[in-house]
Amino acid sequence: MRLSTKGRYAVTAMLDLALHAGKGPVTLADISSSQGISLSYLEQLFAALRAKSLVRGVRGPGGGYYLGKSAEDISIANIICAVDEWVEFTRCGGRENCRDGQRCLTHHLWDQLSDEIFRFLSNITLQDLVERGSVDVPVPEVGQVSKRRAA
Repeated sequence: MRLSTKGRYAVTAMLDLALHAGKGPVTLADISSSQGISLSYLEQLFAALRAKSLVRGVRGPGGGYYLGKSAEDISIANIICAVDEWVEFTRCGGRENCRDGQRCLTHHLWDQLSDEIFRFLSNITLQDLVERGSVDVPVPEVGQVSKRRAA
């Protein structure tokens, strides 16, 4: 699966917030500078993330953004879905009309692939990514649940 720039940047920006948790609000200008993402693009992403309560903003001097929930409660799938970047592998967008109004022969294959990717990304949290950055933690295999989620 190849995510769009929108999804990748949203995950990167959220990880930046998670890495600064407990250190005060982070401005979009700081994220823009540290991650090389356009400020206007971040504003669009954060509007969508704020609408899904994944971030919360503080206005005024010293303001910026915090995570809207704990890093262990935000999955990568939550972030991607918040910015409307879910990938559907069927040509018909799930409507089952890809071949002259009928479902194509491989419809279920592509539909299942979309579901597997969603499950995989649902089981990786921002906290998992923070921990992977500080220690060598293996990436869970498809179908394997994060230790935190299984507990």
